[in-house]
Amino acid sequence: MKHLLLTGLMLVSLVTPSRADDGNGDVYVDAAKVAEVFAKAGALGAGPGYTASVLRRTGAGQVELHRKGSDVFYILDGDATFVTGGTIVGGKDTAPDELRGTSITGGETHHLKKGDFISIPAGTPHWFKEVPQSINYYMVKVIKP
Repeated sequence: MKHLLLTGLMLVSLVTPSRADDGNGDVYVDAAKVAEVFAKAGALGAGPGYTASVLRRTGAGQVELHRKGSDVFYILDGDATFVTGGTIVGGKDTAPDELRGTSITGGETHHLKKGDFISIPAGTPHWFKEVPQSINYYMVKVIKP
């Protein structure tokens, strides 16, 4: 049992960013760990009301709508067709304050590429409609209470 617990803690330390908390909720991740996360994708940090991650997509996804979460993306490389707004087709609640669907009618189409920035306010449908090869992006999710 101790061996399993120790192994679990070691695995968590491999995927959890180095974190220094000075008691007021600040999160510090050193440059080496940031570079590691940016190279292979994964969680970068989290705190009250936000998460920060590097994500990689290799194909289209489902439509998402976060009732309490706003997404902020900075595109690191690759490209994609991304749709925001409009109306979700086939929308279903999948988790508290989360809705997923199959497509969007209406909405605004964006052709995301390296260096682009886009923010998606809470309550706005959004969708990676087409990802020709892959896209890597830095995402901060801001969560309203």
